[in-house]
Amino acid sequence: MGAASCTACDNDLALFGSRQSVLPTPPPPAPLRPAVSARPATTPAPPLNRPVAPLPATPSVGPRRAPAAGAVPAQKTPARSEFADLTQEELMEQARNYVCRSCSSGVPSGHKFCGRCGAAVPLEILNAQTLFFGDMQNPAKAKLILIRGEGMDGLSFHLKAEQHIVGRNGQLVFPDDPFVSPKHANFFYRDGKLVVRDEGSLNGVYIRVRGTVDIVPSDTFLAGEQLFRLDSSPKPSDGADPDGTYFYSSPKHPSPFRLTQILQGGAVGMTVCARGSSLQIGREGGDLNFPGDLYMSGSHCRIEESGGKFSLTDLNSRNGTYVRIKSERELGHGDYLFIGRKLLRVELNTN
Repeated sequence: MGAASCTACDNDLALFGSRQSVLPTPPPPAPLRPAVSARPATTPAPPLNRPVAPLPATPSVGPRRAPAAGAVPAQKTPARSEFADLTQEELMEQARNYVCRSCSSGVPSGHKFCGRCGAAVPLEILNAQTLFFGDMQNPAKAKLILIRGEGMDGLSFHLKAEQHIVGRNGQLVFPDDPFVSPKHANFFYRDGKLVVRDEGSLNGVYIRVRGTVDIVPSDTFLAGEQLFRLDSSPKPSDGADPDGTYFYSSPKHPSPFRLTQILQGGAVGMTVCARGSSLQIGREGGDLNFPGDLYMSGSHCRIEESGGKFSLTDLNSRNGTYVRIKSERELGHGDYLFIGRKLLRVELNTN
């Protein structure tokens, strides 16, 4: 047992000696080994424990907090719809001509999604479309659209009753228009047709001319902002006086008719005699020109005489020519009416 080396292999037996002779002088790499291999295999690695450390603070984070009993989550509160303040009639009008809010493309009625970008049509519009189609099933319904109304443009009036009085009093009221009589006109249905009747108003009801219409002397019509009256030529009165003296005057020209301009208050403005069988009105290049009238087209309308009969033709003017109705008139889809200073368009159901 006291041999210094193995008798079989001749290896030094000092390594198996007392630990006290070995531990005081560990080999140089010994300090590096504990950092790598001295960790017990059963000890959890410290990096795995580090994410667990902040868990106690999680109850203070809003989205992870359990909602209290009876509380309503904030995300369930619906945003205010852009259609919330519209009336049912305005909603139906939106539904009829809905434009996608994402790409500004028109969306046909009945479609749930935009055909261009795929955006969903709002539920309010879909519901209003259903009401719109249901409302269109009644052939005895029409509406008036206010085209020009001094700040009221675009308003619509649904004619659902038997009669509808228009005036400063009545069902369709225009209290701010001094040219509208208290009881100006009446819209009513007769045999399923919409009819307008002038109720003895001071300024009358004017309907837009489509193509050519017949007129007679004393009829009045609107072109641009001008009001005209058709008059027959006066009978000749240029005979001699009892003493045989003739009145001296400018040369006379044959004229089948003349136009008289009616000014505000009923005063007579200019009077123009037709030199031939027709007279053209416009902003320029006609027989009677109004270059300062912004509502007058270059070639606006023409009055013609043939065989003692007269006709008024609109020359495809931008703003139209309007003739005053006599008593009452049956209306069609797309007709335009002037009542006082208000311009109205008629829309009838066409199903």
